[in-house]
Amino acid sequence: MYKLVPLAAFVAILSACSEPAATPADTMAAAPAAVEPAPAAPMVEAKDIVDTAVGAGSFSTLVAAVQAAGLESTLRGAGPFTVFAPTDAAFAALPAGTVEDLLKPENKDKLTAILTYHVLPGEVMSSAIAGQTLEPATVRGATLKAVGGADGSVMINDAKVVTADIDASNGVIHVIDKVIMPPAK
Repeated sequence: MYKLVPLAAFVAILSACSEPAATPADTMAAAPAAVEPAPAAPMVEAKDIVDTAVGAGSFSTLVAAVQAAGLESTLRGAGPFTVFAPTDAAFAALPAGTVEDLLKPENKDKLTAILTYHVLPGEVMSSAIAGQTLEPATVRGATLKAVGGADGSVMINDAKVVTADIDASNGVIHVIDKVIMPPAK
């Protein structure tokens, strides 16, 4: 039984067979084709910590808190910073009304204390914590307890790092599953 070959395939086969094969003399006589340089890859400007958080889409409460505390320009600054960033779900897990209360202008100092407890001066990648227990000082001045498991897991106080090492132009973000509260001064 014969199979019918589509007309386009048949024409392509015929035209391939009808072209004369190139001889070595033909290939040597042909001028080399001009090779154009590949276009340069577009420069992708790394986003700062605030823009990176905004772009992620799961930090709208954190970004609103940073803005209410007047810390946005600092976290857009040169840095470098390490930010332990609670997700919107982490803020939602706080007692009812806590976030709304913290965002009030009269509670700016308390909000600032909480947010600056989530920030380290300098860039600390998760690999620097692996297998260690550290107590780095935050920009607030209080210390955190950072515990790195041999399996790559990291705990910051009682919060788990759920996504580590999100690069930003002025530091790094580690996503955490809880809002960590600073010790009382």
